[in-house]
Amino acid sequence: MRLDKFLKVSRLIKRRTVANEVSDTGRVYVNGNPAKPSKQLKEGDEIRIEYTNRTVKVKILKIPQNNVSIQEAPSLYKLIEE
Repeated sequence: MRLDKFLKVSRLIKRRTVANEVSDTGRVYVNGNPAKPSKQLKEGDEIRIEYTNRTVKVKILKIPQNNVSIQEAPSLYKLIEE
């Protein structure tokens, strides 16, 4: 699954266009490397997102096939650091 779509589906970022913009500005890292929105993710990857006032680091536990419910979204990743 693409990085921008995963960020939207997991609700780490609310909209896919915002996920694209954040990735393009270099504030999203996958396994320690800056990532573009089209980066393909796999289970076990670590994502670090630098918001304006905080940094969030998560580990991907599951890659969904489609959209998921609000209740199921937090089960896609494990929060490592906030």
